[in-house]
Amino acid sequence: MQHKNPSDKEVFNLLANAKTIAVIGASSNPEKTSHGIMKKLQSVGYRVIPVNPNEKEVLGEKCYASLSDITEKIDIVDVFRKAETTVPIAEEAIKIKAKALWLQSGIINEETAAIAKQGGLIVIMDECIAVMHSLLKVPNHS
Repeated sequence: MQHKNPSDKEVFNLLANAKTIAVIGASSNPEKTSHGIMKKLQSVGYRVIPVNPNEKEVLGEKCYASLSDITEKIDIVDVFRKAETTVPIAEEAIKIKAKALWLQSGIINEETAAIAKQGGLIVIMDECIAVMHSLLKVPNHS
């Protein structure tokens, strides 16, 4: 069965209630989309934790090699990786008891979505978290 993203109301509630977002594939390179999106998420008040084994620090935050290395509770796992690499990320997101798995614009993997849903996660696929935050007029966190 093909994945269908949650309603705008459900996405609004997720974004309004989330506090901590892990960004998989975060980059310290300002040219990379993940860098700009992470900066935007920080600017609206989220606690953003970068996850990338090739980085030490991104935008002033300690970077972790994997989700499992993070000791804080993660609400949303925001993914900037090739679609074919996302199944293990979904499995790890379930293990750490995240609330949602968010695959950024252009990232589509039905198997990943099915695994994450079976694991109890809210799944958003092929959408930009920053665009949805703006479109849905989610209030900034303080």
